[in-house]
Amino acid sequence: MDLIKFEEFWKLINGKLQSWLEMGVENIPNLVVAIVVICLFAIFARIASYGLTKVFRRSMESRQIADLLVSILRVFILGLGLFIALELLGLKGTVTSLLAGAGIIGLALGFAFQDMTENLIAGIAMGIRKPFQIGDIISAESVFGKVQAINLRNTLVETFSGQMEVIPNKILFRNILTNFTRYNKRRVDVPVGISYADDPEKAREVIVDTINNFDFVIDKASTEVYAQGFGDSSVNLLVWFWIAYPGDETGYMEARHQAVVAIKRSLADADIMIPFPIRTLEFDAKGGTKLESIVSEHMHNSGSNVSDKASS
Repeated sequence: MDLIKFEEFWKLINGKLQSWLEMGVENIPNLVVAIVVICLFAIFARIASYGLTKVFRRSMESRQIADLLVSILRVFILGLGLFIALELLGLKGTVTSLLAGAGIIGLALGFAFQDMTENLIAGIAMGIRKPFQIGDIISAESVFGKVQAINLRNTLVETFSGQMEVIPNKILFRNILTNFTRYNKRRVDVPVGISYADDPEKAREVIVDTINNFDFVIDKASTEVYAQGFGDSSVNLLVWFWIAYPGDETGYMEARHQAVVAIKRSLADADIMIPFPIRTLEFDAKGGTKLESIVSEHMHNSGSNVSDKASS
């Protein structure tokens, strides 16, 4: 009985091996074609990655982001060639299983490394959109400084107080970001107050002429002075002018400093006063009493009190 079972088992194994051998022989042409397809896709991926590396490195400031994109495209091309080769071999089930497995693994990794993945995707998106470049001056999330490096996960910004700030890319991608270098100019605002006795139009002419005498002022036709409103001690004016930013010689703070000094001197020369805080006591305002009446009444009351004391 055991011998009979062994022979049956051997016949079954032999039949399977023969069928697999016949199937293998029949699929040799498909196997050759599949290998050729994989080789062609590998060559194409190599050529494409070489060309795309040059293009991405020229168009993106971050070399890491450029290399990552090239690697992703290269893997995609090789994966496409592999799936086509498996399809030629008739392994449709294998292709479906690989796609399903890749999707599950990608989903699991996405949940496990959500923060890292978000920063990575934000870095890639910013590398493509290029809201700023290395060397630009930006402001975002209370950080104001010069961009030193753009990495896959974060951006390095050197502040003007000498610190290096590491900002996650998702913060720069989600929130409002100001790029002070994009248009190569910046407006400088200088508030100033003049006394109520002086003419705001005359002060306007004096200040505009003074500001436009500076060489660092650009677009001089846009230099303006506007009355903002009435302060406690002065008529408040707002002076604005434009400078090249970032400038080669005169920076923002230096331009503002020179403007403040020049405005003070020019107003003084034009006999226009920049007042200190002043408190005026107006006794003759509508509904009030004149100062003379108050003094007279006070003197009268004082005299009456003295007479009463003398008579007593």
